[in-house]
Amino acid sequence: MIEKLDAAALAGLAETLPHWQVTEGQDAIRREFRFRDFSAAWGFMARVALLAEAQDHHPDWRNVWNRVEILLTTHDAGGLSARDVQMARAIDALVDAGVP
Repeated sequence: MIEKLDAAALAGLAETLPHWQVTEGQDAIRREFRFRDFSAAWGFMARVALLAEAQDHHPDWRNVWNRVEILLTTHDAGGLSARDVQMARAIDALVDAGVP
């Protein structure tokens, strides 16, 4: 069974994942990305989809033209888990590598 993050891990999220925000009213984290155009945003989503499949952990997301919003939570755990932190780090690594 997947376990939710404990209070100490939740408190450290701002330091661990500085670009992600804990969503108010949900046990989830979110981040918004902006790209030069729709094609770049869609390409980024395709790359994240490959990561999600490899990790068997799929984000909730929204795309409007050049913006992509990603929300991560672990439904099986009823909130944030280490799987969300791992997925967020993998997504951040794509961005840090300059992958649109």
